[in-house]
Amino acid sequence: MPVDLTDAERAVLRIAQADLPDSLTPYADMAAETGMTEAQVLALLTRLKKSGAIRRFGASIKHQKTGWTHNAMVAWKVDEADADRCGALAAGHERISHVYYRPGAGPAEDWPYALYTMVHGRNEAECLDVVENLAQAGPLKEYAVLRSLKELKKISMTYFV
Repeated sequence: MPVDLTDAERAVLRIAQADLPDSLTPYADMAAETGMTEAQVLALLTRLKKSGAIRRFGASIKHQKTGWTHNAMVAWKVDEADADRCGALAAGHERISHVYYRPGAGPAEDWPYALYTMVHGRNEAECLDVVENLAQAGPLKEYAVLRSLKELKKISMTYFV
């Protein structure tokens, strides 16, 4: 779907596709750099998101720079009826940065997991402690820890140069 953009809007998107300004007012900073207002920047991003031109827009945390040198993806078995409650519980944990619910066509016998969390720590033991605490504290009981073997890609697409 082609989208007509002004030069200023393209400039905003060049910034948005890279690292957002590291400040308390990133959208105001983008506006100042491109000659737009903060309201115009937010309206542009909102319009492109609603139209489907931008599928998703969010922060990407480089966990190594925050002191967390280890991470683990944990797949949890949850009932569909409990997915929101379990997701909110996991998302509320300070060591969990991502929570995804990926229901399949139905639970497969060999892979019954549908809720995924990214757990961070300074070592593997800290990550496993988070997992055990969640498993003991509430409805999240059955899980599989998926360890990273190698990081292959950690860059975003570039659309405007």
